[in-house]
This record gives sequence, C-alpha cells and structure tokens, in this order.
Amino acid sequence: MKLPKLTRLELQIMEALWSNGISSVREIQEAFPAKNRPAYTTVQTTVYRLEIKKALRRVKKIGNAHVFEPLISRQAAQRRLIDELLSLFGDRIQPVMAHFIESGKFTKKDVQEAQRTLRKLAKKDKTP
Repeated sequence: MKLPKLTRLELQIMEALWSNGISSVREIQEAFPAKNRPAYTTVQTTVYRLEIKKALRRVKKIGNAHVFEPLISRQAAQRRLIDELLSLFGDRIQPVMAHFIESGKFTKKDVQEAQRTLRKLAKKDKTP
C-alpha cells in the first residue's frame, strides 16, 4: 500500500494520534499548543481528509464524537518524508549529510548510531 502524502497540519494531527493513542477530534485539537491551536472545524475537516487518504480510521462513536486511530506508523510517515526530501536532491544523500554536519546537527551520537546500523546491514547481507 502506497503511503499518502501528508501536509504539515495532517502530520501534526497524526503526531497527536501517535503520541496519545486513539482520540476524538476534540482531543486531537487540544493536543495542539494553545497559542497556535487550529479551530475545531479545521481539525475536524483535516481528520476527515486523513480518513479518506486512509491514514487513520474511525474506531468507535461515543455520543456525537467519533474516535480515531492511526493506520500508518510514525516511522512509515517519516520514511516517506525523507524519501521526498532526497528526491529533491536527485536521490543523493551527500548534500543533505553535508548540511547536517556543517550545521552541527549531526552529532557524534548520530555517527555511532549510523555505524551500528551499517554493521547490522552488513551482517544481514552476509546471511544466506
């Protein structure tokens, strides 16, 4: 199944669901910081669009409120975003990595984690 392309607001709504678990539209809206909280109807409309995109689904109804759960994982959505970013650079990772290193956002801990991941992948490749 192809993952849907998500807008910034849709990602914020999904983040509320990933963090808080199944939630009503009101609970999703209240997960936003009060200073930048979108209107209830904006969140409701966006939730319904996410339902059409099959990013989430209704799991039950309590009174007049529908409760939703995510259908795609945070990791899957992050991978989609990274793939989109890399496509802007001709699928070349070097310019992105150079930026992270030069900006100080790529730490020694990140290097160690990357090395662990590469070792795991190398072991996987050797296994018949």
